[in-house]
Amino acid sequence: METLKIINPATEEVIRELAADSVESIGYKFEQLKHGQKVWAQVPLVDRIGCIGRFYDLLDENKDELARTLTLEMGKPLQQSYNELNGARSRIRFFLDHSEKWLSEEWITSVGGTREKITYEPLGVIANISAWNYPYLVGVNVFIPGLIGGNAVLYKPSEFSTLTGLHIQSLLYRSGIPENCFQLIIGGGAAGSLLLDLPIDGCFFTGSYRTGMAIANRMASKLVPCQLELGGKDPLYVMDDVTDIDQVAAAALEGVVYNNGQSCCAVERIYVQEGVYDRFLESFTAQAKKLVMGDPLDPASELGPLSRKQQVEFLQDQINDAVSKGAVLTTGAGKIPEKGYFLAPAILSGTDHSMKVMKDESFGPVIGIQKVKDDAEAVKLMQDTEYGLTAAVYSSSFERAEAVMRQMNTGTVYWNCCDRVSAGLPWSGRKHSGLGSTLSYTGIRAFVQPKAWHIRG
Repeated sequence: METLKIINPATEEVIRELAADSVESIGYKFEQLKHGQKVWAQVPLVDRIGCIGRFYDLLDENKDELARTLTLEMGKPLQQSYNELNGARSRIRFFLDHSEKWLSEEWITSVGGTREKITYEPLGVIANISAWNYPYLVGVNVFIPGLIGGNAVLYKPSEFSTLTGLHIQSLLYRSGIPENCFQLIIGGGAAGSLLLDLPIDGCFFTGSYRTGMAIANRMASKLVPCQLELGGKDPLYVMDDVTDIDQVAAAALEGVVYNNGQSCCAVERIYVQEGVYDRFLESFTAQAKKLVMGDPLDPASELGPLSRKQQVEFLQDQINDAVSKGAVLTTGAGKIPEKGYFLAPAILSGTDHSMKVMKDESFGPVIGIQKVKDDAEAVKLMQDTEYGLTAAVYSSSFERAEAVMRQMNTGTVYWNCCDRVSAGLPWSGRKHSGLGSTLSYTGIRAFVQPKAWHIRG
């Protein structure tokens, strides 16, 4: 039997070894879900919501153990693990408060003696192939509305956050979710690939563009819903009318380095109008140098290790490429010479779009800062990407910022904020950043299918 090693990225020590799922065990779990889903779909909506309400409470009651596990296997600073749990509960609260409204039957009209209504039925058994960077936040976007909608969920956590996935499964069972309505798959990419061979009724994936495209191609012949939450190369533009450079620099820096830069909507490239460029770069660099990197369990640590060893080398290549083409490394010296997958925040000034750091997704604490002449040049550069997740503008004028934001082909735009997700708003990507939408009422109805009723008599 194959095993999966869970490694602490801060120490490179093996935390635990788990038996990976096989073709046979995955097939068995799917058959359990196929039978269980039919029963679960008949449970009244209000009772399904009640089970999720108990899960909401259990996340808080067990937050110390959950946060510590998340930090140990993923490397994010402990306080950020608590923040993730709080954020997940906030999203669940949205689903608890609004799912009944958006999933209840709707009487539409009466025409010539014929009454019409819409009801919403589950998709069936759905696969949730989830991500490691925010296993709670990314996960609840899918399995919570999926379960509320009457589906059974075949949940594949990332191999880098499997212990957190096991916690999620245990708490869902304790909340009253039947075991034959939620099953977890242990393994790496091979296990995820096996899920796609099953006659599933929908697939919801969070991860890289490359893997997302492979999944979309595999799912196309099934003619079932396939939603993809993929990566980004999210720009931030600082206009020359900002009044508090230090505050803007601090907000931008947090957008770059929070969660060790491993966020789909992290700030990945910065454009600054020439009139404030020098002051912004000076403030941004000074604040970055004060960041404390170290043991993520230490409350003083603001930055921990990267979650994956190979990412250190990948980011170092982006840094070297930029420097070789004329960029200046204002801070950051590559891999910290100690055990663990640590990388000092790297700020590259004088960048341009011939450099990988301004075009390719980074997913780490590395940022290029480029000077621009005016809004037109900024827009042209911000649009120069295959991704379309978020874009941020900092300015004292909403009208001026709005003119830029309207030109962004992204699912989300920000004015004077960044790296933010709200449960009440749709979370969606365009182009290489994904397909479909989670969160908001659109993310509730993404997990059901409408049925039209024509009733005469």
